[in-house]
Amino acid sequence: MNKQWWKETVVYQIYPRSFMDGNGDGIGDLQGIISKLDYLKWLGIDVIWLSPVYDSPNDDNGYDIRDYYAIMNEFGTMEDWDEMIDEIHKRSMKLVMDLVVNHTSDEHQWFVESRSSKDSPYRDYYIWRPGKNGKEPNNWESIFSGSAWEYDEQTGEYYLHLFSKKQPDLNWENEKVREEVYKMMTFWLDKGVDGFRMDVINFISKVPSLPDAPNPEGKKYVSGAQYFINGPRIHEFLQEMHDRVLSRYDVMTVGETPGVTPEEAILFTGEDRNELNMVFQFEHMDVDAGPNGKWDLVPLDLVKLKRILANWQVSLHGKGWNSLYWCNHDQPRVVSRFGNDEEYRKESAKLWGTLLHMMQGTPYIYQGEEIGMTNVRFPSIQDYKDIESLNMHKEKLEEGWTEEDILHAIHVKGRDNARTPMQWDETEHGGFTTGTPWIGVNPNYRTINVKEATEDSNSVLHYYRKLIQLRKQHPIVVYGSFELLEENDEQLFVYRRRYENEHLLVIGNVSNDQLGYTYPDDVPAEKTLWISNYPVSEERTGAIMLRPWEVRVYHWAE
Repeated sequence: MNKQWWKETVVYQIYPRSFMDGNGDGIGDLQGIISKLDYLKWLGIDVIWLSPVYDSPNDDNGYDIRDYYAIMNEFGTMEDWDEMIDEIHKRSMKLVMDLVVNHTSDEHQWFVESRSSKDSPYRDYYIWRPGKNGKEPNNWESIFSGSAWEYDEQTGEYYLHLFSKKQPDLNWENEKVREEVYKMMTFWLDKGVDGFRMDVINFISKVPSLPDAPNPEGKKYVSGAQYFINGPRIHEFLQEMHDRVLSRYDVMTVGETPGVTPEEAILFTGEDRNELNMVFQFEHMDVDAGPNGKWDLVPLDLVKLKRILANWQVSLHGKGWNSLYWCNHDQPRVVSRFGNDEEYRKESAKLWGTLLHMMQGTPYIYQGEEIGMTNVRFPSIQDYKDIESLNMHKEKLEEGWTEEDILHAIHVKGRDNARTPMQWDETEHGGFTTGTPWIGVNPNYRTINVKEATEDSNSVLHYYRKLIQLRKQHPIVVYGSFELLEENDEQLFVYRRRYENEHLLVIGNVSNDQLGYTYPDDVPAEKTLWISNYPVSEERTGAIMLRPWEVRVYHWAE
């Protein structure tokens, strides 16, 4: 397996609106980020992934870009950005920026020109179609619900938007669009960016005929994903991007690729294919969704989760590369989602952190995960800001859901769970701002915050520091092979790693119960306990008793 710097890093995602407010207007900003870089360095972070800070009308929290070459006023100026990347590099950390090129804002100059006339030289920068039988060009559904098409009075045609109607999809079939994207990427790389996280990058190639999706139930709109996910030219486009831009820089790339299988991920990340370094997959994020999708809540099926993760670990070993994550700006907090965020908050936060960081791949920590931040339970839909949750609320009311059921689903799965402000200390608004925060702070900030965690040697924060150090010190954590044990056990999550003559055994009790566990026969009595979330008195027998949410990592060499 080829050794690469980006395989050995630990990435920290900053959602800038909610990280730290430097000027007291209630919105996180670049100066706020600069003020916390020493904290990230102390934690052990190598790479910061910064969610979009480009100029945007903010219909979808910055993922609707109006100008790729400018910084959003709320976040600061290009001078602030230049200062930030200088300060990041001074601390020997790297910066990965979001690349959002499946769509732009409808306020982007290209789209303003595109919709002005069918004869505009920018018309073909986007995907326009006439209506069909007085209706939309096809039956595709937007990711944010409703039709994926919006009628435009000016020219009497529809444009495609797989997300919000203020996020028209770019037409990647047009070579000029691709040239513009490569030019923009080069601009940022020349400014010192160390790579890109590419938003829904496997959506950029659509089946050109844009056919109707099969619809046996006769719904008004249906997904259509089979025609825009991993489309016919996706690998051609990414190889061209690599050839034209990425090959000229030593950078890290991670593609957000909903719907990919391990076999497809190898095509995106194989080192001989010249596309991406790694992808974000979502299969493990769907284990608590029922047949009706994200809002159809089902309990965690640990056996299913283990099989999915093991399949990714084994399938990509030596062929591609995994990205490892539980949380990001689109996902609820792992300690609330899969753990016990009340009685065993610290223990279960540490357990999920350990199970992730001891696997093969590049781990991503989402802001606040390292202190065990939890989901928020705002009492009213008025407290929520996320377009996906607000659209869902409207849709489910029409379908007959009760307000109580809708809010429960949002409390469990809503994206705003990840977007409440970072909890720095016990002062008002968690030390995030001196003003009024753009979204409410989780009321538990007085007890869950960075200051409290720094002072508590048993905190989730100090535990995460240790996990990060183990990865940096021991190649087995980065490069070792993976083997799942106890595959069918509904409460134990156990796996082995092997590298050269070294072994790791990771044992986790994913439950509120006490559980017995017997070591495999070949595990020696003489082994080192690397890390655990409870004090362990060293036992000499072949069996141990695990306390609720207990996790241990043992190491030995032959």
